[in-house]
Amino acid sequence: MPSHRSTTSPAPPPATVTTGYRALLRNKEFSGLYISFTLTVTASTLSGFALGTLVNHRTGSPFLTAVSMYGATFATVLGALTLMSVADGKRPRRTLLLLQLVSLVGVAAQAVPGLPLAARFALLLTLGFFQSLGTGTRLGLLAEVVPSSAYAPARSLMNITSGCTAIAGYAAGAVLLRHLSPYGVFVVAAALTALGAAVVAATVREHSIRLTRRPGLRRTWTANAELFAHPGRRTLLLNLWVPNGLIVGCEALFLSYDPGRAGTLLAAASAGMLLGDLTVGRLLTADRRRRLAFALRLLLATPFLLFAVHPPVPVVAVAVFLAGFGFAATLPLQEQLLEQTPEAVRGQVQGVESAGRMTWQGIGAAIAGGLAQYVAPGTAIAVVAGVSVAVTLLCRPSSRTGRGVVQG
Repeated sequence: MPSHRSTTSPAPPPATVTTGYRALLRNKEFSGLYISFTLTVTASTLSGFALGTLVNHRTGSPFLTAVSMYGATFATVLGALTLMSVADGKRPRRTLLLLQLVSLVGVAAQAVPGLPLAARFALLLTLGFFQSLGTGTRLGLLAEVVPSSAYAPARSLMNITSGCTAIAGYAAGAVLLRHLSPYGVFVVAAALTALGAAVVAATVREHSIRLTRRPGLRRTWTANAELFAHPGRRTLLLNLWVPNGLIVGCEALFLSYDPGRAGTLLAAASAGMLLGDLTVGRLLTADRRRRLAFALRLLLATPFLLFAVHPPVPVVAVAVFLAGFGFAATLPLQEQLLEQTPEAVRGQVQGVESAGRMTWQGIGAAIAGGLAQYVAPGTAIAVVAGVSVAVTLLCRPSSRTGRGVVQG
């Protein structure tokens, strides 16, 4: 993969105004990506909740339950390391549609009764691999269909959507499981996945991402090596990945901590995330977002320390809601990463960032679930949250790291 010898120009001063959500939604292609994303996240939430419930009933293992809900994230790193350069291919719309269809097949296969757990976990990992490529492709298209100044509001709106659909998905999952088996919930998730693919086909046109060579393993490795070559970029990625992933590991223990109220706690976390993304992404300027990023990352983890003393459920729900607000720290970090990325590799770099974040969610779930095999779930949650706080304090970005440039 040849390097671009030209570098990105210095970033302009942070904008003092933000693009409105209505203006974004008037863009037909963005609306298509947005609606498809909504349907895909809803399907993923339903299928993850169904699989977690199925595994919990069969095994009673906190570790396996946590991994079943977030285990697909382990495979996303494989996509980032091998074929993520397809996100910057000449026909990203076609690529996204093909990857959506692969997801449809995988979710539909989970609906087969009697499928061994080993096969279900294999499907989970396979879906994670292809979903990571789909995320990179979708984000590459997003950078094409909206101007740079609208990128943060666009990501904010999609994050808000993720929070809303998680709330609706967990609530709907709980209701559906009263009337359907987990297999029936998988069928509903498959239908939503198919509808998401149809929306992309109807609304998004084909784009050229300025690729000069065919995507493949070598191109992916070269761009990844250049991405990690600068300490400033490494620090950004570390702060995007590790603290968030550990807190998702805490959330993965909600079913083990209180099976009857797990849906309430998950919904509270999603509601906090929604409010945080709305406030930080829509109401704050880029400069304010950056100045608050460190405090938001601390807010993400510190409320979970309360789990060590096992407070009443309403107190826990409020703490989880406040922690969810801290997830908005990803927005200013993602803005900085985009500024340092040439247009030719935007899809790949954003795909790597997303895949790494999702992989660390799987790692966090495994760490928290493994710890809960030996201590009470509440204690495990508090310990993992403490590690997240420590990582945030030790890895605070410094202006002395400078601004790096990822060459494509």
